[in-house]
Amino acid sequence: MPPPSDIVKVAIEWPGAFPRLMEIDQKKPLSSIIKEVCDGWSLSCHENYALQHADGSGFYITEKNRNEIKNGAILRLSSSPALNAQQLHERIQSSSMDAKLEALRDLARCSRDVTFAQEFINLDGISVLTQMVESGTERYQKLQKIMKPCFGELLSYTLTAFVELMDHGIVSWDTFSVAFIKKIASYVNKSAMDVSILQRSLAILESLVLNSHDLYLKVAQEITIGQLIPHLQGTDQEIQTYTIAVINALFLKAPDDKRQEMANILAQKQLRSIILTHVIRAHGPINNEMAHQLYVLQVLTFNLLEDRMMTKMDPQDQAQRDIIFELRRIAFDVELEQNNIGGSIEKRKSMYTRDYKKLGFTNNVNPALDFTHTPPGMLALDNMLYFAKHHQDAYIRIVLENSSREDKHECPFGRSSIELTKMLCEILKVGELPSETCNDFHPMFFTHDRSFEEFFCICIQLLNKTWKEMRATSEDFNKVMQVVREQIMRALTNKPSSLDQFKCRLQNLSYTEILKIRQSERMNQEDFQSRPILELKDKIQPEILELIKQQRLNRLVEGTCFRKLNSRRRPDKLWYCRLSPNHKVLHYGDLEESPQGEVPHDSLQDKLPVADIKAILTGKDCPHMKEKGALKQNKEVLELAFSIMYDSNCQLNFIAPDKHEYCIWTDGLNALLGKDMVSDLTRNDLDTLLSMELKLRLLDLENIPIPDAPPPIPKEPSNYDFVYDCN
Repeated sequence: MPPPSDIVKVAIEWPGAFPRLMEIDQKKPLSSIIKEVCDGWSLSCHENYALQHADGSGFYITEKNRNEIKNGAILRLSSSPALNAQQLHERIQSSSMDAKLEALRDLARCSRDVTFAQEFINLDGISVLTQMVESGTERYQKLQKIMKPCFGELLSYTLTAFVELMDHGIVSWDTFSVAFIKKIASYVNKSAMDVSILQRSLAILESLVLNSHDLYLKVAQEITIGQLIPHLQGTDQEIQTYTIAVINALFLKAPDDKRQEMANILAQKQLRSIILTHVIRAHGPINNEMAHQLYVLQVLTFNLLEDRMMTKMDPQDQAQRDIIFELRRIAFDVELEQNNIGGSIEKRKSMYTRDYKKLGFTNNVNPALDFTHTPPGMLALDNMLYFAKHHQDAYIRIVLENSSREDKHECPFGRSSIELTKMLCEILKVGELPSETCNDFHPMFFTHDRSFEEFFCICIQLLNKTWKEMRATSEDFNKVMQVVREQIMRALTNKPSSLDQFKCRLQNLSYTEILKIRQSERMNQEDFQSRPILELKDKIQPEILELIKQQRLNRLVEGTCFRKLNSRRRPDKLWYCRLSPNHKVLHYGDLEESPQGEVPHDSLQDKLPVADIKAILTGKDCPHMKEKGALKQNKEVLELAFSIMYDSNCQLNFIAPDKHEYCIWTDGLNALLGKDMVSDLTRNDLDTLLSMELKLRLLDLENIPIPDAPPPIPKEPSNYDFVYDCN
């Protein structure tokens, strides 16, 4: 007979004694269990003891996390969190350098545990550490030259403990003094500093900037971009990652009027070329955290365009109108003509109107009105002027080519540029906050100081080329834009390493090639719209939906490993959930590492009867999405979040590993509750399976017997002498 679910069999260690095998009743108070363990070893004052995991995390066991104890776990009896915190609080203030170093090493290790961290913080331990950073290290300044390794370790463990304690979010970052910030900044500003100290110092500066506007101002006074640049020119990718993270934090928190100024400083310091040389094109792969920071920098850089994108043109502003005159001058070389213009104002207006029509503006009389819509606003005009000045030959060729065609066949340069700029802003998500989880950076945007403008120049030439290939007329404008969008998206998919490589890939994605790709993708998606076919569809659709439902439930029975949202500096915690084979209970529990294959039901301690489920919530309606900060409420995480509501106010929160698993689980849970499966995956599966079933049923199989069982596999031949090697 299996043991009751509330009984867990464990081994408990105590230094100097043989481990004890024990059955823990999860219904009993934890204090009673600890007293029982202490009595077994004749230890008094059981309130000064606690249980910890002996392997893995080594975290304390509390009433909140005791359900994580698994059968066969090895636990350790140790000092209680309060006693351990008190002892370390005293030890780190020891006058002995060796004792202090050992205490700080232990503190750095223990601070990862939130239970210990709470007790240590209650003793005002954070203040002790900050005082040690501000002034305590000065005590050893004289010893630093003769005891440099020891001093480095001392400071490294102090900063590590500080970072771990602050990562729990118990203490506000606003409480730190200018002296502390200056000291941390000084470690970053020094050219030769221990790697671990530099890492922790950069991590602290990033958190200071992100968590408080006042602290951002203080950090910005102490740290300059020029002092951060040298850390990018080394070979340690972790230091480079933390450095870019600090730059991103300063960029993100800078007031709107300061961001462009900061971007100019980054350009002067050649940040882009340094990142390209020492990070993107350096030897070795780019890890996920570095890819994320490069993505954030890319987004923040493109977001500088938002102001121009949302600025309407003022038709009365002469400086803005001069830009349009410049476009006309470059295209038609009318400088001499203007100097010799005679005749009436009407004649001059007529000439301007004719030229503006050739330039492809919608409003020929006053083209300034074309730029009064946002987006793209003035950004489109900026792009057109850049193209005209920096790619003058291509600009003149496009304008003159189109002005010599019939009106209905000309590709309007002005209108095309405005719509293309709007499209590129949508593709690059200009104006949106960076996602907390995305790693989607494009190396080619780090190869040029004016990457967006160059991106536009390549794409406007592509648009003109595609227009000619499609033999488009003015009525086909939207169709051409759709094809160009598809060409750009397909070329970006492979992450070209340079703008030239991007251009080459676009050359291979001609309109003819796009048609071939579309045709191949449509081969299995023909639409059968005749009445008999539609009736057949309606007849077999319930069978297909039942098949999909069974597949979803089978996947839930196999189970999935999910992650919990965590601090970026900490590895994600994992947990597993699966449905029982009888479809009546959900089993779930935490994991220490990613599983290889399925996780057995008996190793998952927690259960949730399907009958208790009240509702399934998704996206921003989920409780764990409402708790997160503004930056974490990003589109990617919201699209993967769902929650199971049960009992009165209880919930089980999920972040799916990808969109596919999200669809599988939401479909499966809805099926368990007797609701419709409405995910995109279900629609795609239904379309695919319906199409296959229809084709099978429409095959001409008259007088052809279809066997009920597959044919037998023939025996292997006695020899393979008949095989002929063509090579």
